[in-house]
Amino acid sequence: MKKVFSIIAVLVFAFSWISWNKKISIREKISKEDIIACYNMETLNAYQQEASQTTFASLHISPKNAANTEQLGKMISFKGTDGKDANAYFIASKKKSNKWLIVIQEWWGLNDNIKNEADKYYKDLGNMNVLAVDMYDGKVAATPDSAMKLMRGADMTRMVAIIKGAIEHAGQDAQIYSVGWCFGGMWSLQTAILAESKAKGAIMFYGRPESNLEKLKTLQCDVIGFFGNKDQSPSPAVVNEFEKNMQTAGKKLEAFRYEAGHGFANPSNPSFNAEAAADAYKKAITFLKAHS
Repeated sequence: MKKVFSIIAVLVFAFSWISWNKKISIREKISKEDIIACYNMETLNAYQQEASQTTFASLHISPKNAANTEQLGKMISFKGTDGKDANAYFIASKKKSNKWLIVIQEWWGLNDNIKNEADKYYKDLGNMNVLAVDMYDGKVAATPDSAMKLMRGADMTRMVAIIKGAIEHAGQDAQIYSVGWCFGGMWSLQTAILAESKAKGAIMFYGRPESNLEKLKTLQCDVIGFFGNKDQSPSPAVVNEFEKNMQTAGKKLEAFRYEAGHGFANPSNPSFNAEAAADAYKKAITFLKAHS
């Protein structure tokens, strides 16, 4: 009988040991990268929640149709880091170059206005490949309501995969620059963070700033931002906090403010402010040339 109890005790101990080790191995599958990825979604998810509200939509007026111009680029496909195909409007540098400007849409999507902006930057820079990424996988909104619906259904993890795929598409030796407006302004800064040592400069036309100090400390390039004093997304108070956070993180930010509202740099936006937009664009080009 003692022998039987001894065998049972050994079996119980063995089972407990195996179960404990199994739990440990399951925990070890949660990698550092997984934790960082979750941590990095905070700002993106906060923007999605904000942009899914009617109060945010009310800041946006349906865009006018962009002026018809002969576009310089063409649509291409590349792989996102999730293994799925992603799309972008691409203009190749006339001479071989490892410099890439990633252009990021407003919440409307990759429409003709963004393609026209990509063309404009390409003409004035000359020595850069320009890649305007399609963050909505082909969907484009024409009204605030439809844009809000797109944001409610947006997959931020997919968008991260698109941006990371664009960075990989640019190549191992690529120098990455970024520019975006509103939704794209937020993503321009996030692109610079995701690009790590490849990042050489980020341009934000409004857009939600990153508020996490630890994440800002990983940024490896300078940032220039253009904001409206009449804007509420981001508000002047949020911009003040962003300036403070960047200084605390030891990063360089040039922030310029205009007496203008949300979307002031968009020629197809009824609230377009030509004077502010022209000044901001001139400063953006100067910034890119100084960092390239």
